[in-house]
Amino acid sequence: MIIANILVGLALLILGKKLFWLFVGAIGFICASDMAARYFSGLPDWQILIITVAAGLIGVLLAIFFQKVAIILVGFYTGGYLVVSLFNTLNMAPPPALPWAPFVIGGLLGAVLLYLLFDWTLIVLSSLAGAAFISQTIQINAVPSAILLAALFLAGVIIQGSMLKKGRPKERDR
Repeated sequence: MIIANILVGLALLILGKKLFWLFVGAIGFICASDMAARYFSGLPDWQILIITVAAGLIGVLLAIFFQKVAIILVGFYTGGYLVVSLFNTLNMAPPPALPWAPFVIGGLLGAVLLYLLFDWTLIVLSSLAGAAFISQTIQINAVPSAILLAALFLAGVIIQGSMLKKGRPKERDR
């Protein structure tokens, strides 16, 4: 699973904006991977891989046929996932009375931003999600993990941002 997780994280870092359906499928994979680790920890790795790939394929189909619904759902999950990942990276705990609050607040923010500001929000969310997924998979000490997260995030934004600029026509060509 480690290799699959790193490959999914790299795909998000590099191609999250370019291939929206890949982003949605990868988030489905990540969501299923998190749930499988929590609820199906006794299953063999190959069965967990089948579950996570199936969830990713459902995400791809959702992105192709129901793009607006996919934008809101993936924005919500990604925003929540990133806030929880940030809490974990900084060794912070959510408030005991509302342990789900950071996920919901991050999720709402992610859904609204992705829906309203699609291109750059998709670049930022996919870069952050890919960086977080890779840095959590590698599991190194807290400080180097934060540095790895930041470096991967910046690399993803730079790569995808340069691809976005190349894909747009120049002012004089319009």
